[in-house]
Amino acid sequence: MEPYDTIQKPGDIAINGYSKPDVLQLRFNGTPISINGNTSYTNKIETNIQFAQDQGETNKLAIYNNETGKEIAQYNITYDNIDDYKKLYFFNLPGIFLQTNIVKPQVNLGKVGFEFIFPNLGEFSGSSLKNVKGVLKRENGVVLAEFDTIGKDNFTAVKVYSFFSSTAPVYLELYKPGTTEPYIGSEIIKVKIKQHMGANMIVLQEKMENGKWVVKGDIDVAEYL
Repeated sequence: MEPYDTIQKPGDIAINGYSKPDVLQLRFNGTPISINGNTSYTNKIETNIQFAQDQGETNKLAIYNNETGKEIAQYNITYDNIDDYKKLYFFNLPGIFLQTNIVKPQVNLGKVGFEFIFPNLGEFSGSSLKNVKGVLKRENGVVLAEFDTIGKDNFTAVKVYSFFSSTAPVYLELYKPGTTEPYIGSEIIKVKIKQHMGANMIVLQEKMENGKWVVKGDIDVAEYL
């Protein structure tokens, strides 16, 4: 015996994304989603999708690079997890895909604000940590700001200091949370970062250079907002 009426929940997903320069396509169960009459899109990407979610069935929402056809991300929506998908955020740049809400912080004139995120922490270093501590310093070692937990999934809260130079770099040293030990190994892990007056939203990345892993902070999401 099978129930005559399938048990359902209403599905309503608010999508708020951004992509540059790649052109993306969203597909729901393989069917391209039209946004303002277009089935491929770049820059700001906003839409709502509504559907009925049957118990025991899975709906697949996926994000593709429209030019290469490569799947960038997929979300499997079920009767049990549908409430986790009321809002979906993403931010896509070459080599970077962030699944978080990104809001440029307000920073007063004459001030510098920094936020950090570290999405591939451990990819090349082998660290099993979920987050690290960051200490932002001037070249002479003066501490500008401390970030207790820089994690993989969300930007830190903004930390602000007075602007002092358009050319002098600042350095972020990375440690195990709550310690002064490098987050892996014994050598100080120091990331050179350009500072701009106003908001700086830096994506930290572990990379391989000349056979050795390093941490870079070259991408500033605030430049795209």
